[in-house]
Amino acid sequence: MSVPDPARRNERSRRAILEATRALLTETGYADLTIGAIAARAGVGKQTIYRWWNGKGAVVLDAMVEAAENAGRELPDTGDLRTDLLLVMRATVAEFADPALSETTRAITVETLLDEELAAQVRDRLLRPQLDAVKKRLRTARLRPGLDLDQVVELLFGPLYHRWMLRTGPLTDDYADGLVDLAIAAVTPAWPQP
Repeated sequence: MSVPDPARRNERSRRAILEATRALLTETGYADLTIGAIAARAGVGKQTIYRWWNGKGAVVLDAMVEAAENAGRELPDTGDLRTDLLLVMRATVAEFADPALSETTRAITVETLLDEELAAQVRDRLLRPQLDAVKKRLRTARLRPGLDLDQVVELLFGPLYHRWMLRTGPLTDDYADGLVDLAIAAVTPAWPQP
């Protein structure tokens, strides 16, 4: 199979394909989404999609990345670390608790287990920018010296992903708040710093 050539994309068609993908995900869900349905909704041929993407997972990933970029990835810095982390953690909980969004995220997660190239793209294009935004905010916070910020980010999100993937409990704002409070207690000094 030849490698898709993103340089040959017509911007209007690309946008139509990604918009159709997002709309169909909401209407039918990931499992019933097909390249044929995307092509029909976007007003393009299936061959156009296959020329630019390897398959359904790659199209959905691009649609998700574009939506994330449009929503903005920067974390606010209000000067209050707890407030800023609550904002991102509650938003993540809301996304995971939304059945339509969660189904798509679960489906992409399953595909990444089977496709290393897709896994790398999901990590680098979707997850890494979001996690890096949190890490950037942590750099401005007063944390205990010598902490590995990648581990601090994993301390925040790891339990959330675990609960979501294994469905071990409800995803609520109270749960998000508890994770933030536990993480802050673990990474901030227990005594006032000069």
